Amino acid sequence: MNEGELLRVIGFLDRLREPFGELFPVTQQDPTWAIATSLVTAQLRGEILTVSALAQVSGVPHATALRRINELIASGWIIRLPRTRTGKSFTLHPGEPMMAAFTGYARHIKSVLAQTVGVRSSAENDEDFSFGVNRIDTFLAPPPSIMQRTIDSGRTLRFLLQDDAFFAAMRDLWADWRNNLASRRDFDLLKLDDMYERAVANAQRPVSEYDVITLNAPWLGSFAESGRVQCLDAHLLNVGIDSLDFDPSVWATGRWDSRQYGVPIVSSIELFAARTDLFAEKSLNFPRSFDEVIAAGRKLHAPAEGRFGITWNGVRGMPIASSFMSLVGCCGGAVLEGPRGPATHRAIDWSAAELMPSLDSDAARAALDYMHRLCTISPPDVLDLSWDPSVELFLTGRAAMAYAWSMRAVRFEADMRSRVKRRVRYLPQPAGPRGGNITPLGGFLLAIPANLPSDRVEAAAAAIGRMTSRESIQSQINNGFPVLPRFSMAANPDTTAGSPIVRAIDQMARRGQLQAWQRPAVPGYIAVETIIGEEVHDALTGRKPDAAALSDAQHRIMAVLKRERHLTNVKRS
Repeated sequence: MNEGELLRVIGFLDRLREPFGELFPVTQQDPTWAIATSLVTAQLRGEILTVSALAQVSGVPHATALRRINELIASGWIIRLPRTRTGKSFTLHPGEPMMAAFTGYARHIKSVLAQTVGVRSSAENDEDFSFGVNRIDTFLAPPPSIMQRTIDSGRTLRFLLQDDAFFAAMRDLWADWRNNLASRRDFDLLKLDDMYERAVANAQRPVSEYDVITLNAPWLGSFAESGRVQCLDAHLLNVGIDSLDFDPSVWATGRWDSRQYGVPIVSSIELFAARTDLFAEKSLNFPRSFDEVIAAGRKLHAPAEGRFGITWNGVRGMPIASSFMSLVGCCGGAVLEGPRGPATHRAIDWSAAELMPSLDSDAARAALDYMHRLCTISPPDVLDLSWDPSVELFLTGRAAMAYAWSMRAVRFEADMRSRVKRRVRYLPQPAGPRGGNITPLGGFLLAIPANLPSDRVEAAAAAIGRMTSRESIQSQINNGFPVLPRFSMAANPDTTAGSPIVRAIDQMARRGQLQAWQRPAVPGYIAVETIIGEEVHDALTGRKPDAAALSDAQHRIMAVLKRERHLTNVKRS
């Protein structure tokens, strides 16, 4: 249960209790309830409560309230923290026993209510759905004609999605319509590597097992060029998808060879996060360059105190490959370049572009040198850290800075265990030599398998239209997911007001700082990523000199590109 849910439970219970007190005036006020809910609410919202303020909201005489507050302090359910250096005044906060008990109570209320109104069966996990979310909005249901046709066929829609909180919430939203189109068992949520393997295996089947699949944006070229997914151009207008409402850089992530093969469902940006309290304490400016990151990190790196200068995604494979490609972009280069510069997501004709690896370059060398320097101000096991462990390190207060993708960075503000909530500045990535403050743009696309029977394509396209609708995405933003792929949502002040991450992303988009070319969605991307993940990790762990690692990566990627170019030419001839 996240903080937003807990606040909604408190509000819900308060609204239930108020009428009873009004209709039964002889009822005695319960000071413990008022004290506990006020403390928990203030803690979640970052507000300050003094003894006198808490006594006032208790609803009982001042002396009675003070007696009950002191009892709770003595038992450890309330803790006092000095408000000033003199220690003469204090603020009150819920202790660990109170937070644990109240969270357990709220989780129980959430489960009982869900079972009562039929949203969940008693056998399902309480964490599989979110309290207080409107899950049966009629504007999200597919068109009646599509619904009837799907029901008449006796077959529900099936989905292959990424296994994360965003897609789990989407699964629950769809399944809760109770319209016989899909249930929870019709959704397969898999980790990224497994999702890729499943999507490839599905393409080799005579008939697709799934109606809709999810693609990591850099996979698009491989899936489109190999004919594993269908072109969606003929369906976009029919299902209400307006490409002009998407940020061009976001919409382009689903485009290949001048045709649309995927619709963006969620955008994720690799942000640079910095602790505002620690930077203020040391009177430091937020870094805008590689050198400034290292300088700040050295001043904030305090392993003996349980805090490191920075954390980032350094584990072998996809995480470190993604980190390296992003940093090369910050140095003004790219791992793949053509005659006109870095490869982009836009309509690349591989047989003509003659893309070449660019690992033997100043940009690649500068990025790798920077990663070596980052290691000196990072946790000793940083080269074993993937996305979630790195995020965990920062949100628990054990790092002063972090590179983190926005879909995971949302935990800095929403996770109840976060010690950095409202203490983080979200920034574009610092620039390297001869580079700029460019922030990598990633995310996921919804696509239709090429081997889906034609009589099922219309329903699949309608499902994509509803899942990517403004209303559907807005509901996810309301639930704390920082997805902002549409102009109409970015223009809504209510959308950006509640999330510092959403505001930061919106500002970067307006300044043109979001780019996807660092991880080009070209055929062979997975192989390119694998090679970089191996060679860069070997360099940073000392298995190879930097020059040898970059040279080996250059030659290995060149072989991949030649193979892919040959396959493309054969296919198009």
